Amino acid sequence: MATISYLWKNRSKFAFGSKAFFASWAKRLLTFKTLVYRNRVRNLLVKKGATVADTAEIGDVKIEGNKKNLTIGEFSFLGKVEVALHESITIGNYVCINDGAILLSASHDLQDPLWRHKKSPITICDYAWIATNAIILPGVTIGKGAVVGAGAVVSRSVGDYEIVAGNPAKVINKKRTEDLRYNPCEFLAANMAWLK
Repeated sequence: MATISYLWKNRSKFAFGSKAFFASWAKRLLTFKTLVYRNRVRNLLVKKGATVADTAEIGDVKIEGNKKNLTIGEFSFLGKVEVALHESITIGNYVCINDGAILLSASHDLQDPLWRHKKSPITICDYAWIATNAIILPGVTIGKGAVVGAGAVVSRSVGDYEIVAGNPAKVINKKRTEDLRYNPCEFLAANMAWLK
């Protein structure tokens, strides 16, 4: 969830005693536990050195490694995502990363007789969408507005507004619209209870 202070400051206001007033406060109370949990996750990441925007939504994530290597921008959403922070991972604004996605910033060097780690940063640009169960490998940049299809394994960078799918991920013959104005965090029930 967005921080409690952000939601309070930007909350929808209804006439006291109206049907909308009671409906909004009922929804707020029902989603309050989730709000507290997600704020706790954000606060722990920030306390350990991550840079996480106040409006970013952090779900049930598994983030291992140096938290200082993680940056998450405004209004970005991470579902049940696994992140390996051997190197920096930068997530832009309005990014949606669905459940089951894995971000790996290191692998093993197959040419090294000692099989040491080979690290490389990952960058996910604004409005990118990483669909369910996709895997992003070290050194990849996902361009602005790009889409990574469900289950795709991405080993090479994806250009702005490109759509990739498969294993290994390949560009398909469609491009996404460049007129992107949505907020992936708006669709979450707890945010809608406060902001709509």
